This record gives sequence, structure tokens and C-alpha cells, in this order.
Amino acid sequence: MKYKRVPLIVYLCLLPLLISLGIWQLNRAEEKRVLINLKEQRQATETLILSANMPDKAEVLLYKPIQAVGHYDTSHQYLLDNQVSKGRVGYFVLTPFRLKNENKAVLVNRGWLPLGKSRADLPDVKVDIKEIMITGRINRFPSVGLKLAGAEIPSNSWPALVQVINTNVLAKQLNCPLFSFQIELDKQATNGFTREWQLPQTMTPEKHVGYAVQWFLLAITLTILFVKYGFKKLYD
Repeated sequence: MKYKRVPLIVYLCLLPLLISLGIWQLNRAEEKRVLINLKEQRQATETLILSANMPDKAEVLLYKPIQAVGHYDTSHQYLLDNQVSKGRVGYFVLTPFRLKNENKAVLVNRGWLPLGKSRADLPDVKVDIKEIMITGRINRFPSVGLKLAGAEIPSNSWPALVQVINTNVLAKQLNCPLFSFQIELDKQATNGFTREWQLPQTMTPEKHVGYAVQWFLLAITLTILFVKYGFKKLYD
């Protein structure tokens, strides 16, 4: 008799799980819709003017267009290592941009360059020293899947190689406060390299809805099989 209850127990355990997974996917779909709308709204907002007294809140400023006046620190540049573009390994070139008449800087991502013939063969990252106005958008720094100890410490020579960007560490090295975000340089701007800026790749709302439908269909299929099993046992 005990064994006859096993199908019922399995059914009662699996059905709520399948339904809850479907509901979770629907909730994720709605979260993604809200996030996409937020990104579109921010990108459509009026261009911000970067100044030292601007609140340094990356999450609030993400993807907003921005412009800044100042000059590149040509003596101190960073090569963010292990960045891939179209299957090739290379670097993002991050150059400190010192704001005009202010003791603060922001790292400008001037784009991607390929790895040379060897790690010792560093790319040419020369940039104009004159005062200019730059335009771009605010974004986080690229992240890594596994952060190794010391990855945020840049090499001693210039341009300095670094695996992970930590603005607190770099600010001490530059002896100048840094914003906690980067500016991705506009594609049309001068002094840049390969720039194919993308929003973080996330699953679309439609895919989440598709997965939700699959979970609900599995719940329905499980119910049909359980009912058939019950009728079969009833008439056996």
C-alpha cells in the first residue's frame, strides 16, 4: 500500500515546483522589461556635463550620455588585459582624463586594440595632450569571472597592464581622485580605437516567457500522466 502512494507523492512534489519555476520566469521577464525601458530612457536623456561635484553613483548614472572638458593624462595609461573582440584577444585602453580646473579625473575607455606578437609587444596608445571636450556614455568597468589575488594591481611600467579595474588603487597611483565609473568614448570621437560598445548581454523577456511556458507545459503533462495513471489503476 505504501508503494501505491509513491506516484501521488512524486506528483505533489513536482507540480508545485514546476509551477513555481514558471512563475519565477514570468517575474524575471517583467524585471528585464523594466531594465530595458530604464536603459532606453537613460540613453535618451539630456547629455550630462561631468564635474568634480557630480554624485559618484554609477548605478544611477549608467548608460547616460556625458561630456567632459579637460585633457588626457598621456603619461599614465592602462591596458585592461584579456579583452576579446571578434574572437581575438587584446586590451581596452583606459586613459585618465583630468577635468579642467578640477582635481579629479575619469578613466576614458578609448577602445580595443589587439594583442601584439607577444605580451612584451605593447600597442601604441599615443593620444593628444591638448585640452579638448570628449563625449561618450557612462558604464561600469568590464568584469571578470574569476578574480585572482592581486589582479587589481597594475604593472610598474607605462602603459600599465592590469587585469581588473579598481579605481581606489589607481587613484592612489595617479595621486588624483577617480570616478568609480568609466566613460566609453563615442565612436565618432578622435583619439579612439575599435569601439563596439554593447549593453550587457542579458536574456530577453521573450526568452524568459518561453521558458515559463515550457515549465507550465511540463506541469500540464505531468498532471495528464498522473490522471491517466490513476484511471489505469482504477480499472485494473
